[in-house]
Amino acid sequence: MIATAGPYRGDIVSRPGFLDLLVRSEPFRVFQILLGLLLMAAAGIVGLLSPAPIGIVIFGAGVALVFRNSRWARRHYLMYTRSYPKVRRAVDFGLRRDKRRAQRMQDAPASLTNPVADPTSPTMPPV
Repeated sequence: MIATAGPYRGDIVSRPGFLDLLVRSEPFRVFQILLGLLLMAAAGIVGLLSPAPIGIVIFGAGVALVFRNSRWARRHYLMYTRSYPKVRRAVDFGLRRDKRRAQRMQDAPASLTNPVADPTSPTMPPV
């Protein structure tokens, strides 16, 4: 952010920089989603050709890009893991998630960073 002189003497108005505008733009977000899908598709090919499990890392990077930029994908992933608790347990084990951390997030008050209390998320039945 670049600080510039505001309309009144002594006021400072912040203006977003070029990179902030680029990263938050809709075309760049769509580009990141497409790149994530491309990485997920390439992970299978790389996984077959390489002896190391590098395909899993590439797939994880693709999923991270898609989940970061697509609210639809995050919502469907949450609905899927709530419908199939065994899958959720396997993912939690694979990501080394702690049960206490998940419990704290559910008990936390509503905030912008608390996905359980996100007002834009659809209401889900408790598991």
